[in-house]
Amino acid sequence: MRFKIIGMLLVVLLLGAACSSDKDTTDEGTGGDDTAANTGTVSVFNAMEPEEGEALQGIIDELINADSDYVATIETSGAFEEQAKIRIEGGNPPDVMMYPQPGAVIELARSGDAVALEDLGMDVAQMEEQFGEYFMSLGEFEGKHYGVPTNINLKSMVWYPKDDFDAAGYEVPATWEELLALSDQILADGSTPWCVGYESDTATGWPATDWMEDIVLRTAGVDVYDKWVTHEIPFNDPAIVAAGETFGDLMFADGYVLGGADQTPAINFGDAPGPMFDDPPKCWLHRQANFINAFFPKDAEAGTDYDWFPLPPIDQEGTLFAGELSVIFRNAPEVKDFIEQFAGEEVQCEGGATTASSRISPNIDVGPDCYANDILSGASAVLTDSLANDTGRFDASDLMPSAVGAGSFWTGMVKYMQEGPDSLQGVLDEIEASWPAE
Repeated sequence: MRFKIIGMLLVVLLLGAACSSDKDTTDEGTGGDDTAANTGTVSVFNAMEPEEGEALQGIIDELINADSDYVATIETSGAFEEQAKIRIEGGNPPDVMMYPQPGAVIELARSGDAVALEDLGMDVAQMEEQFGEYFMSLGEFEGKHYGVPTNINLKSMVWYPKDDFDAAGYEVPATWEELLALSDQILADGSTPWCVGYESDTATGWPATDWMEDIVLRTAGVDVYDKWVTHEIPFNDPAIVAAGETFGDLMFADGYVLGGADQTPAINFGDAPGPMFDDPPKCWLHRQANFINAFFPKDAEAGTDYDWFPLPPIDQEGTLFAGELSVIFRNAPEVKDFIEQFAGEEVQCEGGATTASSRISPNIDVGPDCYANDILSGASAVLTDSLANDTGRFDASDLMPSAVGAGSFWTGMVKYMQEGPDSLQGVLDEIEASWPAE
């Protein structure tokens, strides 16, 4: 996920036997044998922040390693994508890798590097009930599944300065019309409704693609969204044009965006909500994922100084999320046992209850009371409902070919902001032309 702030974590070096084992050295028939001895080590590689990795290791030590005949060890890396590729190409992958891009999971399935969950003897039907058929389908290739959902992040959130918001007599909107009416009221009161920033170094533009994805879900619905992501409809389809126009109606409205829409590509996404905490606030509403409060002032208190509400529906219901799929590279009973426990209710609940990890679980059995604070609990409830009702969809740019999702889509949204409403059709035409040939 593009929003992760990633660092390096030095951990105990993993035993070579655990890293060097792959599908070519697996003992035949071990995948589904629950009675086999769970011994040795399980190596887990991911791109999470160091503090989260340390916290997660503590949870694994307490709830998994303490009662197992194997030891599972977390390793994090700021160069996850590069290192993952190097280790796989070198024939030395870890036992489990946690990927934030479902497209990479399908590539691993296609190349034959990943182990199918069915070949491990896992109950995929039960997992579809736990995580939702849609989330499970993101790791499906040629009738088998290659990814276990182990983390999820809510993107469809609008943050606001609660104390000032309440004092001004504003009310949380439940519909898109109410959201626009609130924006108009803030403008009429002499302030600016929206705090917006799309700058992110070489990934500048990704927050704008999130806006577009949220609006496509809310104007066209999940079926059209799915066809857009897989290119069953073109990027410049009329439904996508309509969503872009709705996006522009908000971004280009006079006085709606602090600094103006054309300046948003120069405002860092992490700095964008800062003016919301000025006294009085210079802007009042900020749409961003559940991670963004890490960029709020250190003394700002959740529920007092700030709060959030779900981005309201327009013509359709929809929830945008991101997350991770854990991919298995060694068919062994201890690896199967680890991933089943790690994705299970007890470990997932503790991951949400531990402030240093603050993970939201895609397992719908993990209730809101598991979480460390009301922010995570509320986000969890929205996500669980969307997975259960099939109204949630994964970040489109992470599902599209990288030339589009991490390229022309980003730059196209920047161009749209800089050149204004009349540029939309041309921008979408250019993105469509950049889609790789089948």
